Amino acid sequence: MTSHQDQTAAAPANGESANPGWLLLIYRVPPEPTRLRSTVWRRIKSLGAIYLQNSVAALPASPAAERSLRRLRKEITDMSGTAMLISAAVLAGEADVRGAFQAARNAEYEEIVDKCEDFLRGVQKEYDENHFTYAELEENEVDLVKLKNWLAKIVERDVFGADGRSATERAVESCEQTLEAYAARVYAEEAEGQ
Repeated sequence: MTSHQDQTAAAPANGESANPGWLLLIYRVPPEPTRLRSTVWRRIKSLGAIYLQNSVAALPASPAAERSLRRLRKEITDMSGTAMLISAAVLAGEADVRGAFQAARNAEYEEIVDKCEDFLRGVQKEYDENHFTYAELEENEVDLVKLKNWLAKIVERDVFGADGRSATERAVESCEQTLEAYAARVYAEEAEGQ
């Protein structure tokens, strides 16, 4: 049993609140068609849940997480599967579950950093090719918005404060600054061409 003091001590340093518990989705889907399993797997991953074992996913409890898992549970039963949603205040081995959850967030943060590097290379290519157009600027702006929205989703579900967050925020900020400089160059080139 975890005492209140232990829960307080486990609160992350980034100001987030301690985990209020866990939601466990235990499910079974028919083996055929295989797209059903893929659909459930993608949905679970998109929620940021981690697998404790086959067909058992865990997510820190929150009203939004519960709504999402209830919807997924209904979808599973609608596809002739079975699913149970369980709320657990305490998990034996919770430190391992938290570690796996943080590792999953860090992997997502790393993926964004990789995409930021791709973004920066793409903008540099525009410089190298002396290609400064509004169309390219708009395309890059769309890509930056996608990166920022993706980061916001991960930050929202990063309830334990994974250590990859600050480096990822810096990478996205670097993309933003690079795009601002590129935009200034586009505007300058367009003004000269008129």
